[in-house]
Formats: sequence, C-alpha cells, structure tokens
Amino acid sequence: MKKGQVMLLTILVIGGLLLGASAIAGLLMVYQIRQSSDITNSTKAIFAADSGIEWELYRMFKNPNYPKPIMTNQADFSTTVYGTSTIKSIGTSYRSSRAFEMTLE
Repeated sequence: MKKGQVMLLTILVIGGLLLGASAIAGLLMVYQIRQSSDITNSTKAIFAADSGIEWELYRMFKNPNYPKPIMTNQADFSTTVYGTSTIKSIGTSYRSSRAFEMTLE
C-alpha cells in the first residue's frame, strides 16, 4: 500500500512540474510574439520620425508651404522647430513612439 501512494505522489509531482514548465514556456512565447509585433511598429515609428525631419528640412530650404505627407502604413509624425536651428520629430505607430532631433550648424 505504501508503494502505491509513493508512486501516485511521484506521478502528481512530475505532472505538476511538466504543467508548470509548459505554462512558463507558453508565457515566454506570448512575450516573444508581442515583442516581434512591437518591433514592426517601432520601425514604422522610426521611419515616420525621419520623414518628419526630412519634411521640415524641405520646408526650410525649398518650399515653406509644402503640405504634410500622409503615410499609408498608419504611422504619423509631429514636428517642432526651435528657432532656426533645431528640429524635433516624433514618429508614432500604434503604441510605439520614436523621436529624432536635429541641430543645424
């Protein structure tokens, strides 16, 4: 009778360990999937911020009335010009935001 109880307890402990390991592995997999989608949005935000810098430079040196570009990938940017020498551009895509700042010398 003792051998049966030990075997049952051993099976329950091993089953619990396997269940815990599977749950942790699944959670880590979910984090990796989220991170990979955030990388995509982060890249879109970086390129949007870069577009904002380029747009402000074009407006400074070529055409001050040039309209803001519309992006087809649902990204957007906002720019701020400080004086005549510093441009700050913040690109956003979904929940990711990235910024560039450029100083003209």
